[in-house]
Amino acid sequence: MSYVLVINSGSSSVKFQIVDPNSDASDPPFVAGLVEQIGEPQGRITITHGEDRWVLQKSIPTHKEGLEEAFERLALRGVSPRELDVVAVGHRVVHGGMVFSQPEIIVDPVVDMIRELVPLAPLHNPANIDGIEVARELLPDIPHVAVFDTGFFHSLPPAAALYAINAEVASRNQIRRYGFHGTSHEFVSSQVPGLIGTDPDHTRQIVLHLGNGASCSAVANGHAIDTSMGLTPLAGLVMGTRSGDIDPGVIFHLARHGGMSIDEIDELLNKRSGVKGLAGVNDFRELRAMIENEDGDAWLAYNVYINRLRSFIGSYMVALGRVDAITFTAGVGENDKFVRADALDNMEAFGVKIDPERNSLPNDGPRIISADDSRVKVLVVPTNEELAIAQKAAALARRA
Repeated sequence: MSYVLVINSGSSSVKFQIVDPNSDASDPPFVAGLVEQIGEPQGRITITHGEDRWVLQKSIPTHKEGLEEAFERLALRGVSPRELDVVAVGHRVVHGGMVFSQPEIIVDPVVDMIRELVPLAPLHNPANIDGIEVARELLPDIPHVAVFDTGFFHSLPPAAALYAINAEVASRNQIRRYGFHGTSHEFVSSQVPGLIGTDPDHTRQIVLHLGNGASCSAVANGHAIDTSMGLTPLAGLVMGTRSGDIDPGVIFHLARHGGMSIDEIDELLNKRSGVKGLAGVNDFRELRAMIENEDGDAWLAYNVYINRLRSFIGSYMVALGRVDAITFTAGVGENDKFVRADALDNMEAFGVKIDPERNSLPNDGPRIISADDSRVKVLVVPTNEELAIAQKAAALARRA
């Protein structure tokens, strides 16, 4: 059996999976691992293989030492990437700018171009490059493939992609709406036609990726025509810790009158805003418990979240003209029945009607939760970005 090693490298962590690219979306990965707290006094490596799970706690100075240690532990069980038939290593890269619209075989010039895009994603692309360089060193004889989070939104229509600022300034600084979570949006939207029995080339849908980071997209006939995130993942919906869209004047006000530096404002909007900024928590299970205890801040945060979500759904219904499906995915979208019900409440006039009983069923794979007489189908489709990356990497490696 052939596998793909999928790597998602962060600044102090590396998530990895060994995936059969021909598996079903609901199948667990062959191996899943997490190297975390890299560079801190005490790190941790967690690996799952089948029903076995083991945790190693030790100092992990670098990404390289963390992955090496993980591979050695896997080798003891005969499931190291060096021992299996791994046909490709797929790397999640957050920002491809206007340079990369499709997955790319990683060679030195590709790494150099990803590095040139660091100003567009200073928190993400450097960490992605770290993972690429380490994995290429550890696994030099296997094709490495970069799969870009922005790729699915590369061909947004100009009316959706461009900001109304000076065109020369925007061009010089590469400012436009790039969109993120593209691998998830592409994967989920590709599953929907088969579930509702429509032609993929004639299906219009809205995808709601609702996790701690949240985004939505309008997809017409397999192509994204709009998305909520923009130049950065900060834009759009209210999220766990991110503000989503705000009046840009807020930033000027905080700098001029609030005495805050650019870095302080950045941290405020990305890490201390959103649901957490309003209610003090960003986990929706905690938020729900607070609401049930009649916590006013939690109730307000929830309503702000839902209001923004409904606004995007409405605008995308207008943009698409006809909507065949609205799909919820990611942690909140897949598991929170209240968010799904409230996001689409009182939309019968627009052909949207959720079945309360279907919506209340526990998360158990792709399913339709709309009523039989709902013109617009409403679905829950679990995302599987790792499988999507594995499939893209395997396909490109075969052609290379």
